[in-house]
Amino acid sequence: MKVLITGGTGLIGTRLAEMLIDSGYEVALLSREPAKSSHYRSFRWDPSHGGIDPAAVPYADYIVNLAGSSVSDGKWTDERKKEIMTSRLGGLALLRRELAKPGHHVQAVISASAIGVYGDAGDALLTEQTPPGLPTDDFLADVAHQWELAAEPIATELGIRLVIPRIGVVLSTAGGALPQMARPVKLGAGAALGSGQQYMSWIHLDDICRLFITMLEDEHWRGTYNAVAPGPVTNADFTKALAEVLHRPLLLPKVPAFGLKLALGEMSDIVLASQRVSAAKVLGQGFRFEFPELNGALESFYEKDV
Repeated sequence: MKVLITGGTGLIGTRLAEMLIDSGYEVALLSREPAKSSHYRSFRWDPSHGGIDPAAVPYADYIVNLAGSSVSDGKWTDERKKEIMTSRLGGLALLRRELAKPGHHVQAVISASAIGVYGDAGDALLTEQTPPGLPTDDFLADVAHQWELAAEPIATELGIRLVIPRIGVVLSTAGGALPQMARPVKLGAGAALGSGQQYMSWIHLDDICRLFITMLEDEHWRGTYNAVAPGPVTNADFTKALAEVLHRPLLLPKVPAFGLKLALGEMSDIVLASQRVSAAKVLGQGFRFEFPELNGALESFYEKDV
């Protein structure tokens, strides 16, 4: 079986490609600048201009769509926000166009979304039935909602099995939020952010990749799923657990929300918004997490370092 990954050089895509190869799949990447030294076959595309290698989609049995500009790279200027949105919607429009053509054999598409779709929801338990965090004065909620709406025609118009995982905070030392959170803790300067009571719904990198492979292999997976571990925690509890695993003290007071907003602007929503997200639907579908608890997930990364 052949899997085509968009955004395959990012944190999730890199590990997913490795795990797919280990599971016996063939993997190809869809990239704006295919790397000549890549271990994988690469096809070129340019979502901003509607260009794609005509052989890309016909190659695939499955497509995993992870393409989208990072929300955490740089302040959210108007230009940056436009790039974040269009990088997601343009790629999906291009995939839909190609999937509408005859001559391919794509059985399923996994198209990423994010738990940011729920907005800042306090301590409410969020399920797949919870409506998006609209009206659209919440940029992250708007991005995720538009991302999902752009993917839906793959199922409703083209009849292809579509799975939309709403991804939580992905834990890995290879990138993402964890190294940035661990750095001050390792220096003895760790502190909760804002009130510390905002919920973080997280998932280990290997578990999100295992979940994706399960979604590919089992045709019963259709529609939207929260891709989070069963144990969401507050920012304060996450910081405390990280300090315990790293054997470092927490000496500083909380970093005030106004300071984060001053430093990061609207992008502070990434760390200050609260999303307590349920994993019940994924568990009910039969998926079992290798790392269901936070301490075990953190120890898998740091136990050799301390």
